[in-house]
Amino acid sequence: MAPVLEKQLPGAAGAGDNNNEEEEGHNLWTSILSEVSTTSSSKLPSGKNILLFGEDGSGKTALMAKLQGADQNKRGRGLEYLYLNVHDEDRDDLTRCNVWILDGDLYHKGLLKFAVSAQSLADCLAVFVADMSRPWTIMESLQKWASVLRDHLDKLKISPEDMREMEQKMVKAFQEYTEPEDATPSSPQRRAQTAGEDEAVVLPLGDNTLTHNLGIPVLIVCTKCDAVSVLEKEHDYREEHFDFIQSHIRQFCLQYGAGLIYTSVKEEKNMDLLYKYLVHKMYEFQFTTPALVVEKDAVFIPSGWDNEKKIGILHENLSTVRAEDPFEDFITKPPVRKLVHEKEINAEDEQVFLMKQQSLLSKQPATPTRGESPGRTASGSPRPAGRTGQPNVTSGSPMAAVKKPDPNMKGRNLGACLINHPTSISVVHNNPPEPRVI
Repeated sequence: MAPVLEKQLPGAAGAGDNNNEEEEGHNLWTSILSEVSTTSSSKLPSGKNILLFGEDGSGKTALMAKLQGADQNKRGRGLEYLYLNVHDEDRDDLTRCNVWILDGDLYHKGLLKFAVSAQSLADCLAVFVADMSRPWTIMESLQKWASVLRDHLDKLKISPEDMREMEQKMVKAFQEYTEPEDATPSSPQRRAQTAGEDEAVVLPLGDNTLTHNLGIPVLIVCTKCDAVSVLEKEHDYREEHFDFIQSHIRQFCLQYGAGLIYTSVKEEKNMDLLYKYLVHKMYEFQFTTPALVVEKDAVFIPSGWDNEKKIGILHENLSTVRAEDPFEDFITKPPVRKLVHEKEINAEDEQVFLMKQQSLLSKQPATPTRGESPGRTASGSPRPAGRTGQPNVTSGSPMAAVKKPDPNMKGRNLGACLINHPTSISVVHNNPPEPRVI
């Protein structure tokens, strides 16, 4: 107790200073703990999921690998898993957003149960990928994968009350869409305004708007939009074709309350915009980009901006087709062109050809004339045997080389009928038959 007494002996002023320091330290720790508890509730939520649907070869894996920052992407089978790093610069917070990529083969659609459940559905966003390099497959693909997702949601044991609440949330988000304002430079990722901070006029939905409400946000991503120039050159696509395609896709987006964005991994077109819109829909980050409808290969339409009247502007440019015509009647698959590789024939050099002919002629024996024996020339000199290199004996049938006599030669000797080949046998008719008298 002595040391304690010694510390209490000094004046009251000293004791008061110690108490103030203790109170200040206690208040400091209290404020730190209070700040931590306050900021912990506003941290980025974990467990968010992005569901990707699309045909094989449409670019699903390449799209997400580009957003992930990976240089190389390996396409998997069945159900692929990736993740996106999401960074909140305001709070210096980092989280991961799960990405599930379903295989393009419908055989694997049952694997969706590992990606989304009744408990995690509220934290999901569906992305339907359409391949712009094959525009004739777009609408069929969108309808197919939307049907796959609807069938899976119907199998989940979600209470009607919870599903109705999710659907109402989608309707409210669509109706309360407003043109984005520029964010302040000091907080580029500050949260969007919550409901009640700024009351806006809520307009009723159109007849064809949110008729297929899935209860979760939907985004249509058209990949490989750099193929627009290829379609123009090789398949004679015109502005009318691209307006017709965009019109049908936007009609589909209205039915599901979806956003639309055209991208190109090859040219890195709208990739940053896609990432910002995804984190905006998933984590309510501030988003400042308005709708973009001028460039036919870089379209962006956020959910809630579009309506039937705005889509009707595209119909004004249609001349050879009507807006209500079936998609597959105007955007048809081009015929497959079979490439026939003809064998290239190179002409022989003229001098080489002539030299070959000369060599053949020099080796071929001269044809004996009439009255000449096979073994002698017209002057009676013996024919040299070294020219042909073969004995004057036939190796084949003698009758095969017999030259037929001229029927006009009657009443006289036909003479020696010789064949061109020196080894052939000649037949001489010395006694022709007597003419028959009638």
